[in-house]
Amino acid sequence: MTTTGAAVVAVAQFAPGSDVAQNLATIEALVATAAGRGAGLVVLPEYSTYFTAAQGPDWVEHAQPLTGSTVAALGGIADRHGVVLVVGVLETASVDARVRNTVVAIRPGAGVVAAYRKLHLYDAFGQRESDWVEPGDIEPPQLFEWGGFTVGLQTCYDIRFPEVSRRIVDAGADLLIVPAEWVRGPLKEHHWRTLLTARALENTVYVAAADHTPPVGVGTSLVIDPMGVALAALGEAEGVAVVEIDPARVRAVREVNPALALRRFRVV
Repeated sequence: MTTTGAAVVAVAQFAPGSDVAQNLATIEALVATAAGRGAGLVVLPEYSTYFTAAQGPDWVEHAQPLTGSTVAALGGIADRHGVVLVVGVLETASVDARVRNTVVAIRPGAGVVAAYRKLHLYDAFGQRESDWVEPGDIEPPQLFEWGGFTVGLQTCYDIRFPEVSRRIVDAGADLLIVPAEWVRGPLKEHHWRTLLTARALENTVYVAAADHTPPVGVGTSLVIDPMGVALAALGEAEGVAVVEIDPARVRAVREVNPALALRRFRVV
């Protein structure tokens, strides 16, 4: 039973591969599970529709415009299950030899209502995402309304840059969605949990983040409340976590911790 004013969000994790049809089938199965448990918004990982451990020309071959068949298929999933779907896709870029790392929010019956292109590319920990991915332009935050929340989008490595989240919150977001492909490595799961919790705490917002499962990702998808409490979490296996969140919780936390109102600096 859902409490008054609460909305139900799900984070779903899996290990996408190079078979687009199989990825879409897995997405649909996860969404069906989440919807069956009452979720109205389902968050899936970055690069959910196509992924290989090593980026290359095949990524460019599988990229599509947001009007293409892959996003249309995701729209069909959202429509069939009556949920808002937030998922990472490969989008065609302005440069032929690259792709865009894009997160789309798809509303049932309405299609894409927001699209976010990753700003900070993962040129760290021995990786070179920028060899194949074109960074997003700095544009006004992409927001949409759902369940009494104003929802903002960002992606994976962006959470290491607190100004990204702060700018989205300054635009009105009180729920941050973070699809990710957070690569495994020494202390990486610790970084993932710590950074997501920090973004929730310093901005007094909810954060819902979905990652790839091993062997490449860390899994550990989370929903965190404005006081830094992990309300729902997954381990390393494919699955879905579903939890109620409430806009009143954001208002209550901001009354006792008015950090946003008290700050003396702005992100511009």
